[in-house]
Amino acid sequence: CYADGMTLFLRQHDIRIFDYPQWTMPLREQIRDNAEKIAGQNGLAIDFIRKKDFRKEQRIQEIIAKRGSTPGLVHIFSAMEPCSSYKPWHDKKTGRTCLKGDSGKCLHYYFYFIDAELGLCYLRVPTWAPFRLQFYFNGHNKLAAQLANKGIASTMLNNCFIDIDDFDRAQKLADDFTVKRIHRILDQYARLYCPVIRHFQDGYHWSIMQAEYATDIVFNRQSDLASIYDELVRTAIHAVKADNIATFLGRNLHANYEDEMGNDFSTRIQGTRIKHHMGPVAIKMYDKHGLVLRIETTVNDVSFFKHHRRVEHRDGTSEMKLAPLQKNIYSVNVLTELMRAANRRYIDFISAIDDPGSAQKDIEKISKPASENGRSCRGFNLFNGDDLDLFEAVMRGEFNISGLTNSRLRKHLVGK
Repeated sequence: CYADGMTLFLRQHDIRIFDYPQWTMPLREQIRDNAEKIAGQNGLAIDFIRKKDFRKEQRIQEIIAKRGSTPGLVHIFSAMEPCSSYKPWHDKKTGRTCLKGDSGKCLHYYFYFIDAELGLCYLRVPTWAPFRLQFYFNGHNKLAAQLANKGIASTMLNNCFIDIDDFDRAQKLADDFTVKRIHRILDQYARLYCPVIRHFQDGYHWSIMQAEYATDIVFNRQSDLASIYDELVRTAIHAVKADNIATFLGRNLHANYEDEMGNDFSTRIQGTRIKHHMGPVAIKMYDKHGLVLRIETTVNDVSFFKHHRRVEHRDGTSEMKLAPLQKNIYSVNVLTELMRAANRRYIDFISAIDDPGSAQKDIEKISKPASENGRSCRGFNLFNGDDLDLFEAVMRGEFNISGLTNSRLRKHLVGK
């Protein structure tokens, strides 16, 4: 997927650089024929998307509701979308002929399927070289499949677990992420849905395009979360500053930092959400179904994060040093630890926010009527002048020294 690499590939196979478009056209037809063949074998008709606001995920959920969640192909979409490409180029000064990076549009196929291990996934396949694939799966779906295989009952709503019989075992399953196994699954589906891979001996180099890591705090009752959620959001939007965001993400904020940073608050159909962002990384907080408080770190460029690793230099030497995280999928486990730590630091921060709920309950309690030994008493009204005068008198500092007595209190409540 870089111009010099494709140039070298063409030369190794005795293909003229300016014959690049003619060379790639038959490969385009192979992908199209393969998609039609797979659709026919599964009794599906490929849906061509014409609307910009078409929601593929919603359509897929409708299909799954009818077909069930058994493993296999769910549906195929196609759409004309931008793609990376190359154009032949001859440099008159150097006399060198090569490919240069370019962009254009081509037909893309979206293969949605349910994998026995990963749950619902999709593979996006372009029909023009360099055939850059995009694979998506959600860890919650993967965990749901694992729980089902282990016989652990769970309740999942829209990418969110609201109940699991054994949370400890579920967490261990979620933490057990074997990248080699994921790599084999990726290669398997690449061969199935992008048959032109056989023309490239090196296969695909899989890298991380976008990643999200969520920490869910599950509440037993919606009222428990509702009593603190608004206060958490209102306080965080004002209290979290730029240096706090950098600290959450394990970075030091320098005076020469140039990327955007800030807080965003939005109201969605599902509820409210607060987002703290620093360049390509963001930490979000929102509630799911009123039962789960989700803290989620998202990243669009994993090299934002740094860790100690062995760095190979061009002169053949190597050293251990703090360096940006590599984008290949074998960085997932390190990335997981870094994003989990970011979530934990954010949770520690919001845990220090005062909860006014207990004080509000105390006020509600003293404002309600009470009865004792057959005698009823009205509740206190702190907006009433007499009641307010009473409480202000009781809270005078002198009583902390000499104690509260009836005679001393009368001096401050004249006529009582």
